[in-house]
Amino acid sequence: MKDIIKQLKHGLIVSCQAPVGTPLHGSAIMAAMARAAEIGGAVGIRANGRDDIRAIRAAVPLPIIGIYKIVMDGFDTYITPTLEAAQEVAAAGADIIAVDATLRPHPNGLSSAELIAQIKTLGKPVMADISTFEEGVAAADAGADIVATTMSGYTQYSPQTDEPDFELIERLFAALSVPIIAEGKIWTPEQARKALDLGAHAVVVGTSITRPHVVTERFVRAIQA
Repeated sequence: MKDIIKQLKHGLIVSCQAPVGTPLHGSAIMAAMARAAEIGGAVGIRANGRDDIRAIRAAVPLPIIGIYKIVMDGFDTYITPTLEAAQEVAAAGADIIAVDATLRPHPNGLSSAELIAQIKTLGKPVMADISTFEEGVAAADAGADIVATTMSGYTQYSPQTDEPDFELIERLFAALSVPIIAEGKIWTPEQARKALDLGAHAVVVGTSITRPHVVTERFVRAIQA
């Protein structure tokens, strides 16, 4: 576990995801995206779902942070929300399993701490996607091997800004002994560098690399403004 996490240190992890209905959706395309990320110097890949993870595992040797997004009625949590989802991610070839570790209700009546404990039985490092300092501390106390700022700005009670949550990165680094991964709203190399300077173990970047239609929209809005 420690070797996998060590491989990510001070590097860029590229999130290769394309939701249904977007132009790049498809496992073959995501595998090609992962190969491009590897050529560019990425140290890891974040990927969603069994098919994409399998295709990326066959395409690149980089560590894969696997998730399984499942929308379930009555729950806001959807990133690997159950042990069964985590089992499928592990079987598909993920090296690290990421899970929603916010303090919101989880399916099957589990707390985030209980879900982390269940997933750790699979023998792979668990990355806790959190949105606040308190959630990060709770996730680390529950045994998460990595704490990531992925959900900051995506829960109603976390800061709603267009910028990465640099304050959260800094506070978590100062308070926790587990590695902190910066993820969420990182649009520029300068922001990624700042996250590392504040103590992040690694940085995850997705949309600004792997969703060209969103990047195009940002350019268009700036030009029209």
